[in-house]
Amino acid sequence: MKILKTIEELQEVRKNILGTVGFVPTMGALHDGHISLIKQARNENDTVFVSIFVNPTQFLPGEDLDAYPRREEADKKICEMCKVDYLFMPEINSMYTEEEVLIKAPNKSYMLEGKARPGHFDGVLQVVLKLFGLVQPTNAYFGKKDAQQLSLIQQMVKNLFLPINIVPCAIVRESDGLAKSSRNVYLTPEQRKNALLISKSLYSAANLIGKKETNIETIKNKMYEVMEPLDVEYIEIVSREFDKLKSIEIGNTIILVVARFGNTRLLDNIWL
Repeated sequence: MKILKTIEELQEVRKNILGTVGFVPTMGALHDGHISLIKQARNENDTVFVSIFVNPTQFLPGEDLDAYPRREEADKKICEMCKVDYLFMPEINSMYTEEEVLIKAPNKSYMLEGKARPGHFDGVLQVVLKLFGLVQPTNAYFGKKDAQQLSLIQQMVKNLFLPINIVPCAIVRESDGLAKSSRNVYLTPEQRKNALLISKSLYSAANLIGKKETNIETIKNKMYEVMEPLDVEYIEIVSREFDKLKSIEIGNTIILVVARFGNTRLLDNIWL
């Protein structure tokens, strides 16, 4: 594995690569969820790039940019074990200048996660577009856990006619059902235990739907009941394109939930 620190190094390497290129953009603190993306990229491409860059433009004032977990040496070892070919680890001043071309996310970015974090997705799309321009991947891999982010990236690729295949990847969970997240390390033991109610609520919803329940309010009420002890920020049921649904549509439904544990927000979802 070769570690690339500068834009120039990456550009020099990329111009000599033939065949399919798989790309997994990350902010580091790699866990099993990231590893699953990297392994899928490795299985499906001739060359694999991973980036680690804690992107400042997607953090709002007062958010956890400085506190965001950073485990550079551990991340390097994980990438080596996963047989990554190139690990891109740029500095902020090489990715951004004082005069930036800004990216404006679509209107749908201001619902759900975007409502809680206005402008967040502008920064996400900005850095992803930069990374796509540098790596020029054939296939780029994103987890379904960040469902709204995934949908917006797919829309950006379509709208800007980028020759990139976006590959949605399944959510990876702990053995007890909690979705893997870099922010899980912030949880106290008691919060960690209570966080299991998030996935439990999603399983309850899926169970209702399996019994032919299609009424959205009935399903949401059951989920709120399961998560009654938690500080639930939202439960929403939308289509794969993040449009409102009148009732459950199997094959076109995502159930999303976000709960707060102190300053830590945990999000999870299930695709039906």
